[in-house]
This record gives sequence, C-alpha cells and structure tokens, in this order.
Amino acid sequence: MFEEPEWAEEAPVVADLGSVALGLRPTATSQIKGANRRQLLATLRALEVASVPQQPPSLPGSDSEEEEEVVETKKKRTKKGLFAGASSEVEEKRKKKRHKQGPPSSDSKEEEVERKKCHKGVLLGSDLAEEEKKRRKCQKQIPSNLAQPLDSVDQTDSKAWNSSATSDLTKPTCETPSSNPPHTLSRKQWRNRQKNKRRQKNKFRPSQPPEQAPAPASAEEAEVPSAPSPDSHGARAEALRARMAQRLDGARFRYLNEQLYSGPSSAAQRLFQEDPEAFLLYHRGFQNQVKKWPLQPVDRIARDLRQRPASLVVADFGCGDCRLASSIRNRVHCFDLASLDPRVTVCDMAQVPLEDESIDVAVFCLSLMGTNIRDFLEEANRVLKPGGFLKVAEVSSRFEDVRTFLGAVTKLGFKVISKDLTNSHFFLFDFEKTGPPRVGPKTQLSGLKLQPCLYKRR
Repeated sequence: MFEEPEWAEEAPVVADLGSVALGLRPTATSQIKGANRRQLLATLRALEVASVPQQPPSLPGSDSEEEEEVVETKKKRTKKGLFAGASSEVEEKRKKKRHKQGPPSSDSKEEEVERKKCHKGVLLGSDLAEEEKKRRKCQKQIPSNLAQPLDSVDQTDSKAWNSSATSDLTKPTCETPSSNPPHTLSRKQWRNRQKNKRRQKNKFRPSQPPEQAPAPASAEEAEVPSAPSPDSHGARAEALRARMAQRLDGARFRYLNEQLYSGPSSAAQRLFQEDPEAFLLYHRGFQNQVKKWPLQPVDRIARDLRQRPASLVVADFGCGDCRLASSIRNRVHCFDLASLDPRVTVCDMAQVPLEDESIDVAVFCLSLMGTNIRDFLEEANRVLKPGGFLKVAEVSSRFEDVRTFLGAVTKLGFKVISKDLTNSHFFLFDFEKTGPPRVGPKTQLSGLKLQPCLYKRR
C-alpha cells in the first residue's frame, strides 16, 4: 500500500468546513494518525478562530467609551513615558467634545476649562508643541474678553491692562486666575471700580483757585455769615439770662398773687413793707396779664366818670400806677398797699385816712382782694356822701352767684343801679349809697366770699 499525497488529504477537509465547524465525528478523528492528525488539528483551530463573529466597532458619538479609551491611553502612556503622543490625542478628543457641546456660555466657564487644561498639561509634561497651541488659544480668548463695551474705562487704565495682558501671554503656561482680573468681574462691577478710582483721585486733588470759580458762587460765598463772634455769644447768653429771669418773675408773681387772695389786707401790707420790690414785681406781672384782655376795666370806669361833673371827688381803692387819676379831670385820692407814684397814699384799704362822708365816688377796680372784703365795703360806705356812687369791677370767674353778691352788698347800705355782665373777662356794677349798713358786724354775709383769682403756670 502506498501513501497518498498531502494535497489530496487537505482537499476534502476544506470542502467539508461546515461539517467540521459543527463538530467532528469520532469515526473521522480516529482515522487520522501521526503528523497528519497534528496538522489537521492546527488547521481546525485556525478555522474556529476565524469563524467566531467579531464585535461591531464602537460608535464615535459615545462619550463613555471615549472616556474609557482616554483613561486606558493615559495609563499606558504614563507607564511608557509617551507624553507627546498622548497630548496630541487628548487634544483631538477635546476638540471633538467642544464641537459637540457648542461654544461656552460665559467667560467664567472658559477660564475653568483653560485652568483644567493647564493643570493637566503640567501633570502630563506637555512638550513645546502643546504649549504653542495653548498660547494661540489664550491669544484668541483674551482679545475677545477685552472687547466687551466698557463705557467708563479710562484710556490710561486700558493701556496698562493691554500691556499687562501681552506680558502675561509671553509666559509659557497659564497662571492662576488672579493674573487676569477682568475675566472675573462683571460689567457693573468694573464700572463701580472705575468710579471708586476716580473718586479717590478727586479726593486728594487740590481745590480750584478762586479765579476760576464763577461769579454767582463768589456772591453766595460773600452772603454766607461768618463764624460767630464773642459778641454774638454774649448776646445769646444775655437773651437766655433774660428768659430765665422772666420765668422766675412769673413764678414769684403767682406766689404773691396767691398770698394776696388767701390772707387779710393787713398781712399783705406787711409783706410789701418788708420787700418793696415784691410789689413792683407783682404790679408788672399783673399788667402783663391785663394787657391780654380786649378791654381794661379802668378805661371803662374812666369813660363813665368823664360823663359826670368834674367837681366830684373820687377815691380809688387799690390804684396801682394811678391810671384812673391820669385819665380824668376829677380830684382823685389814690390808696394802695405800696407806692408806685407820688400821688399814692400807702395804707390798708380797710382803714383809709379820709373823713366821714367826704367823697362822691368810691372805685374798686380789680382790688377786692383778701379775705376781708366786707371791711373794704364798710370803709367805702363810711367815706361816701349820702347818695354817693360805688363802682366795682371784678374778674368774672370769681363770682359763683352774682345775685347773692348783690344781695350782700345791699345789706351794707347800698342799692344796685346798674350791672354789666356782657364782658367775658370782668363784670361791672354801679351802686348808690342809701345809708349806713343794715346788719351788725357779727352778721355773716356768705355772698361776699369770692373765689381767688389764681393764675396757672404757662
């Protein structure tokens, strides 16, 4: 028996590839022997590897696969030290990502991306070619950022910034964010910073000379009052002293007025004898109060007396400054607790130095003060002639009941002729003497108790 050639044995094997891929029958494998068997097994292994379906290539748009490949390439190249090739591939992949993501939204994002790139470039040990590329990118981005419309930027500041920017571009690597401050400032912040700079400059700028100032300003400056002089301080102190003295006088007047209404006339006479200035102070305060009235009662009484004969003799009880005597032609006897005029006779009005039935008219103008009003009226009855007249003017607020007052006066030897209650500040009464008092000195007359006229603190 002779052996067949090798090409004859391989031909049926290649023809039956389908059956061999599915599995070799035990009868066929048992027949192969020796070297032919080993060669056949090798060819079968090669065919099996060729028949396994290959995986489809990954799509270029998948970011996760690209990131995995980038990580693998970084690991391999960091181990092998192939820094230049890795930087070029990473740059291409970043370009693809930028193309997919679109342009950056703001300057801040570009700065962050550039910062990360610079940091990665330093870590990867990028060569000079990569540095050149980054320089070109920085040169493209910086002019675009500086091209923003800034209205309030000074020319000097812009030149300085351009010079600093160009000097920074010459450096091989991008530095920290503090090297380019305009990138981190918004438009409003930049304007505010420029305003603050200008204000700081103007603050230390010397003032304009007076020749450049306009004429109206100089006129206004001439009208401005000068610094207060010592004379003005003295006048102000004098005014304050006068105001305080006025307040003090008002307080003393209220005190004296209360003393006159709450005690008998003899006590008031002793008070003014011990302190002569007190009567002057009281009279001044009293005149200040009466000036506020629309009509003074002494003027009303003087008008009535001018209509009567000038031969009538008048006795003014509580004359004060003798205003009534100065207003009429009649002869007037002036009586008061203290003297403000040479015509005044200082005495207690309950005991005047006149003879009985020696006068024609007795006047009490706001002078029924004290607790012994009955003594005043009985003294007036004593000095009046029969048929003489008694005129009384008193503050309206002092009367609780006018009828009881009039009834009490009639019991002292008078009759009512007229009364005037129309005035808001005072009442006027006219009486005529009918004879001596009809009641004894111990008889109580409740109608003669008038309310004290007390002034409130203003």
